[in-house]
Amino acid sequence: MEINDIRVGQGYDVHKFAENRDLWLCGIKVEYELGLAGHSDADVAIHALMDAILGAGGYRDIGYYFPDDDNAFLNIDSKILLKKVIEMITEDGWKISNLDLTIIAERPKIKPHIENMKETIASVCCIDVSRVSIKATTTEKLGFTGRKEGIASISSVLLIK
Repeated sequence: MEINDIRVGQGYDVHKFAENRDLWLCGIKVEYELGLAGHSDADVAIHALMDAILGAGGYRDIGYYFPDDDNAFLNIDSKILLKKVIEMITEDGWKISNLDLTIIAERPKIKPHIENMKETIASVCCIDVSRVSIKATTTEKLGFTGRKEGIASISSVLLIK
């Protein structure tokens, strides 16, 4: 396979915990007593991934395309937004080679959900599950994630043309 262009992007996102909300991570509902606050479904992992993809492609951040003051995106499923980002890059000739995503949280435990998360992200991104890495870590009880105030996520992606 000849590669004419490759680009790397990174993304980062944070959401605080909120009551009376479902917790969505990597496009799946995770059973937990708290959800995440946000205009959309607040899927912190997909948001970090979208910013990584947009950054690699030379686009602006997710807030530019999906502003939190636009009611069209109120409580929207972040998988829908990710699909729109995939469509954008595909129209410009880009394809995801691989992606790496880390969820940073003390709770809930992420490990039991990783395979389902990988399959969901691979499906939305139209890539083989072997090209998706999802990991979880804690901050050893340090900072806002350590105090269980919210969840952070970081992501890297390699785009090819």
